[in-house]
Amino acid sequence: MTEPSPVRAETRQGLIGPFTGRQLAVALGVIAVVAVVLVAITRPVASAPGTRAPLDPAATQYVIGPVVQGLNIGDRAPELTVRGSGGRSLPLTDLAGNPIRLAGLRGHPVWIDFWASWCPPCQAEMPVLRDVYRSYESRGLVLIAISVQETSLADVRAYARRYGLPYTVAADLNGDVFREYRVYGLPTQFFLDADGVIRSVVQGPVDYNTAVANLDLIVPGPAASPSGGPAGSATPLGSPRPAGSPAS
Repeated sequence: MTEPSPVRAETRQGLIGPFTGRQLAVALGVIAVVAVVLVAITRPVASAPGTRAPLDPAATQYVIGPVVQGLNIGDRAPELTVRGSGGRSLPLTDLAGNPIRLAGLRGHPVWIDFWASWCPPCQAEMPVLRDVYRSYESRGLVLIAISVQETSLADVRAYARRYGLPYTVAADLNGDVFREYRVYGLPTQFFLDADGVIRSVVQGPVDYNTAVANLDLIVPGPAASPSGGPAGSATPLGSPRPAGSPAS
């Protein structure tokens, strides 16, 4: 009597190896979900609405720190504060020790210039700042020149006295305001309207025409004629400090 042949288990061929099309579709779906989650948790937080300040340093700017994204144009400018003893937040003061508060300058257009006495492009633009400020002072302009990375307050006072700077000068010796405003090069200019809102930012030194063009965005009254000032007539002030000598 013939023995029955053993029954063979039927082997089904998958789309790829032993995997069926359905199994592959499920696996791909899981991978896609994981990818979406990873993108969501690693994506940088969205920045506040508004136009960012220029990022690329000008060829004539003296870069002293890592190039970082600047403040938003259209945002209210941060207060000018420094860290006191015990980490207390204190207002930046002028060279006479008087506190400088942007909130107290509401109603005035404000031009903030970050500079240093050892910075060659800062020295070159200083006569422009003097001349333009005198032209706009009667229209309510407040110019605050914040010196950074100086050896001492006495050095800043001596420089301001030597060159007869007629506007407000302050020394940010520890760089607190410098970091708050995300400045990375000198000079850097912020132009604030009468409500303390940033209307424009200039990376690098300004000539007379550039200063006037930005001030006419924030100073009420008829626009000044760019040809009315000493464009191109500025001469450097002081002498540059040897390379590598700025205080950190």
